[in-house]
Amino acid sequence: MTLRCLLVDDNDHFLAAARDLLEREGVVVAGIASDIAGALGRAGELGPDVALVDINLGGESGFELARRLSPTPVIMISTHSGDDYEDLIEASPAIGFLPKTELSGSAVRQLLAR
Repeated sequence: MTLRCLLVDDNDHFLAAARDLLEREGVVVAGIASDIAGALGRAGELGPDVALVDINLGGESGFELARRLSPTPVIMISTHSGDDYEDLIEASPAIGFLPKTELSGSAVRQLLAR
């Protein structure tokens, strides 16, 4: 089964690197966005299997986006440790968290399989 994701981050360099990495590992990056409005629009168009959402989207909150993307499963990502956001992640509808340094197709699949 092909896994299609929406990648949401406000850093263009990270978006390009993450897209390349995920696609090399068999995850189709169906779309990218850099803010809440763009992400909601792309999610509505694409119907991704999962959204990978940066916790900090510039002046916007990735947690707010996670709430608004329901029922799409969301995995929060960040350059910061998950410990820094543990309570917020647990209180959010996100299915999990991945540090950007640990982002991989297999890590995404493992969180979706829980």
